[in-house]
Amino acid sequence: MVFDTLFGVNESALAYDMTRAHSADVFFLKARAWSWGITCTIAGFLLGNVIGVFDINLFGIAWDWISGIWH
Repeated sequence: MVFDTLFGVNESALAYDMTRAHSADVFFLKARAWSWGITCTIAGFLLGNVIGVFDINLFGIAWDWISGIWH
């Protein structure tokens, strides 16, 4: 139910379609997932590098915020 709500896909219909899917369809789904995963990973590394260049310490900011709650 949560999957249906978040992604707008019926889970049982998706499972049925995957059992009937051609191997090329499955390959393209995997290729799409890999390409998005690689793209997001590289973008995350670049964003982290840019944040580091501007001397923004996210862990320090988060630690100060969390420790400020207790004090």
